[in-house]
Parts: sequence; structure tokens; C-alpha cells
Amino acid sequence: MYLRRVEGPRAVTLPDGSVMTRADLPPRDTRRWVASRKAAVLRAVAAGLISRATALEMYGLSEEEFSEWEQAVARHGTGGLRTTWLQRYRQPERETTRSSTTVTGR
Repeated sequence: MYLRRVEGPRAVTLPDGSVMTRADLPPRDTRRWVASRKAAVLRAVAAGLISRATALEMYGLSEEEFSEWEQAVARHGTGGLRTTWLQRYRQPERETTRSSTTVTGR
């Protein structure tokens, strides 16, 4: 059996005790980035399975985009990676109570 030579480890143990391998990463040609795929790439980089530079090159990501993913997870967990919740998570906190003004029909 022939194993292709790759830089870095083939598998890493994550903080929760699970094992992540290169097979768990999204395909190189991924164009639709759902939250679970983003999270998998972030976990792989954090655990040392692949380097940040490798992830950027492999998936055609910009440094800014990858940093935004990291910040979203740091602030809101993996839910912050969902694009449907983008506005909810990335908007500054607003005051929830409105000033109580009375409108009169004059």
C-alpha cells in the first residue's frame, strides 16, 4: 500500500478527544462554504493538522476571510460562521429598550 507523502501529521487528537484526519477536511474545490466546513478547516489549523498558509492556499481563501472566521468563532461559537445569521452576529449590540415618547394626533 502506498501512502502519499504529506507535510505535517496525518491525524491529530482534538481537545474533546476525537481524532481528525486529512480525510475529514472539505474537498479542495469547495465553493459552497457552510458553517461545518469552515469549522473543520479552523479546527484543523488550530490542532496543527495543516498550517494556516496551507489552508489559505488549498482553499483559495484570503487572510482577511480566514481571520473573520476565527473572530466569528471566538465571539459566537460555530453559529457565528453561518451566513444566514451573519447580520445578527456581526451587528453591534443595540439598546433593546426604546425611549418612551408619546405621539399625539395634533
